[in-house]
Amino acid sequence: MKHLNCVIIAVLMVGLLAATAQAKGFFKVGDPAPNFTLETIDGQTVSLAQYKGKVVVLGLFHICEPCLIQGTELQKVHEAFQGKNVQVLGVNSAGNSKEKVKEFLKEFPVKVSYPYMVDPKKETDKLYGGGRFIPNVYIINQDGKIRWQRVGTMEIGAAEVIKAEVEKLLAQGKGGGVL
Repeated sequence: MKHLNCVIIAVLMVGLLAATAQAKGFFKVGDPAPNFTLETIDGQTVSLAQYKGKVVVLGLFHICEPCLIQGTELQKVHEAFQGKNVQVLGVNSAGNSKEKVKEFLKEFPVKVSYPYMVDPKKETDKLYGGGRFIPNVYIINQDGKIRWQRVGTMEIGAAEVIKAEVEKLLAQGKGGGVL
């Protein structure tokens, strides 16, 4: 009986940990990507849902050196897929002001031409579980489901990894198959 109680407690603990991780934004491949609507640094309103039907590469950033590197890598991805069914989006999810984000973007070695949004209320950090591990990159398929994620810093050259994953989704078409 004592052994059975330990097994039940262990199963409940694993379930609780999984539910907590999900609530904090640690997703499994195949989970729906949480929608958000934010304003870009240029004053445009952008919603993740408006890109359903496209592959979306979503980067969540703060103002930090690893985020500068990752944001630059996403610019390479953006340039590689221009004119294709792919949208790169960047979000400063740290609650920084639009002015502070614009100053940070000036530090990038390349000009960012993909939509870059500000999230003054840190909603995307809450939705996607950021904050502790930044930058985060998610690849969302044409059906709005997370197909690939990288939580935490990626190095210079990460664009090649991301591009390869996007190519898989484009080759598989709508639905994205199983990665």
